Amino acid sequence: MKNLYFLFALLFLCTTTGNAQTTREEIYATPEKSGGVHYAYPSHETGTQTPAPKGYQPFYISHLGRHGSRYLISDEDYRRVIDPLEEAAKVNALTPLGKDVLNRLQQVWEEVEGHGGDLSPLGVREQRGIAERMYHNFPEVFPDNAPISARSTLVVRCVLSMDAFCERLKELNPTLQTNCEASEKYVRYLNHHTRQAIAYRSARYTWREQYRKFEEAHVKPERLVHSLFSDLAFINRRVNPKEFMMDMFYIANGMQNIETNVSFYDIFEKEELFDIFQCENYKVYAEDANCALNGGIMMENAKPLVKNIIESANQAITTGSHGATLRFAHDGNIVPLAMLMHLKDCYNSVADPDEFYKAFSTFKVAPMAGNIQMVFFRKKGSDDILVKFLRNEKETSIPVETDQFPYYHWKDVEAFYTKLLNTNFNID
Repeated sequence: MKNLYFLFALLFLCTTTGNAQTTREEIYATPEKSGGVHYAYPSHETGTQTPAPKGYQPFYISHLGRHGSRYLISDEDYRRVIDPLEEAAKVNALTPLGKDVLNRLQQVWEEVEGHGGDLSPLGVREQRGIAERMYHNFPEVFPDNAPISARSTLVVRCVLSMDAFCERLKELNPTLQTNCEASEKYVRYLNHHTRQAIAYRSARYTWREQYRKFEEAHVKPERLVHSLFSDLAFINRRVNPKEFMMDMFYIANGMQNIETNVSFYDIFEKEELFDIFQCENYKVYAEDANCALNGGIMMENAKPLVKNIIESANQAITTGSHGATLRFAHDGNIVPLAMLMHLKDCYNSVADPDEFYKAFSTFKVAPMAGNIQMVFFRKKGSDDILVKFLRNEKETSIPVETDQFPYYHWKDVEAFYTKLLNTNFNID
């Protein structure tokens, strides 16, 4: 029977291999996905839960979530596009489409001004929705007076994400004992980056030159710029075409995260969106994931977090308590964690930039409000603890043998992660 279960697990892995691979057709069909880490949380894609083995009940959840949808990081991200368009309008240097785009951007500005980097109303709703589904999917974890530990980085959008999540849990069960903190003490494991990782990202000749050439080959701004500006002299004097196109791309993808119902995808061709998506995906893959160019050193960034996950889980197991440990951080934290944890399709390693989007997909690993959940189960009269993994609320797998997939024996999982914690991934 054990071999049969393992066979089913292998079949599941084989039939789902490639789910993280992105295609042109996928981006063409859903242009919002070209936003990568700006992709709004796909709550419509959350999965169903496989019933636990007979007699097992959930009692504890370990969670890491990215903050919810936000505005672009600063007002300048919007003004870099609005200002040259407004200047061009004053000297009659816009096409009819350019005038229409400027009008749309001015509508957007009414909402976004002063909100740079802030959690948006959608971001609040995303966190509340995840909390509600967690509560209803695993009600045994949240009995009266269950302790809920919530920790956040110091960034306000993360703190407010934590607040929205815990507020919804408290609405569902007011007796829950929630303890929410944001402190430098927790940043040490929530947002850890090694010196080697920081040096690799910033060094001129580790990945940046190869990326520069890739971007140069894939970002072709002339068509878009000339569709908006009618005066070549104005373009030559005032507009950096590549920067303008990239900034417009960020705004277009950022619209899915805010309230103003305006779109800018009509000014892009589908292939242009796909090409710029590849560039943005490349950067995240090189800087935070298991890109072969970095030799896996980014796994070191997630080690303090995995250590905290193991220690917190063992404390819950030892004390026999119910409850949850909730953590709120950033895309640069969830990507290395998914990689070090070896969640399916999150640790692929390739060296050819043209193949990066097939091995790693930002919008599937770290969308806005992206999350990783480990749900723990126990059976009365047994010391065996089972755990299953959810990535963005969908069951997923790790490369550990199990006879009850998608459930794993905690002793095997702990041994696997302890071995990874003792592995040096830094390049000498």
